[in-house]
Amino acid sequence: MPEARVVLIKIAGMFLLILAGWLARRRGWLREEASGILSRIVVDAAFPALVFTQMLRTVDVASLRQDWLLPLLPFPLVAIAYLAGLVVAPLFGGKSQRNTVLFLITSPNWVFLPLPIAEALYGGPGVRVILLCNVGAQLALWSIGVWILHGNIAQALRNLTKNIGLWATALGIAVALAFPAVRDLGNLHAAPASLGGIASTAVVDALAMLGSVTIPLSLLAIGAQLGAIPVSLRSLPLPVWGVVLARLLVAPLVTVALGVAFAHAGYRFPQMTRMVLVLVASMPVALVCSVMAERYGGDAQLAAQGVFLSTLFSLLTVPALFFLVS
Repeated sequence: MPEARVVLIKIAGMFLLILAGWLARRRGWLREEASGILSRIVVDAAFPALVFTQMLRTVDVASLRQDWLLPLLPFPLVAIAYLAGLVVAPLFGGKSQRNTVLFLITSPNWVFLPLPIAEALYGGPGVRVILLCNVGAQLALWSIGVWILHGNIAQALRNLTKNIGLWATALGIAVALAFPAVRDLGNLHAAPASLGGIASTAVVDALAMLGSVTIPLSLLAIGAQLGAIPVSLRSLPLPVWGVVLARLLVAPLVTVALGVAFAHAGYRFPQMTRMVLVLVASMPVALVCSVMAERYGGDAQLAAQGVFLSTLFSLLTVPALFFLVS
């Protein structure tokens, strides 16, 4: 099946889960407390379990030698988006909201939306690319992102040290490199006969089962969070449309154009890595942006509107861009 069609089908399936979460929140079936608990389960339990087990299964010396640049790639992606924002933002007014607009444009959804698509297209290796990119993305978000919003990054960097997902990534890589045999722990039929081997396999299997709920729960949580955002399509401020245009079209297209130029100059990434990076660059505004805008002095309402509208339109732009590139 062509990759663009896989992306379209996956986006449609993800939209249905997001819609389910949105309806549940709108109808009161999933209240604010329950939505918060669901998000915490994803961020503090399921996602770290997914990261750790995926690193165990897919990381080895050869793959790390090939992919060691991936944690650094979010920084040029952020720089490209920032420059795109500097060009687009003045065309849509809102000088007082400039920092918030630039922040939203430079902060795509790095993990929970591209992750299921990368898994459907490329399996474990695609997931590894997303998770390694997420390391640099988190660093960029809590340093450059906070600098754009507020100019003070000290507290943000302290919060970064408490990021469980990053620690799970580092631990999974370290264990996979130090003990290559752990790659077989995910295979129940190849479990060692010793008591320690059986126990280790059971632990890894339990973590894998917990990690497997990350994607559906995160999509439901995204829908629930979007359902709590008061948005009226008739009264959206002009800067929101600038965010949507720059985040979903201008920044991804410039990224693709630069990628083509580098490829012609002889600098090439593997095909899978290139397509996953295109996928990440085309993502809508990250959900956490509305919370960060409120915390660091940005326009929280504008951020919430940007999250909602960009997520909605990404259902069309992401498959279209992926089809164009592929």
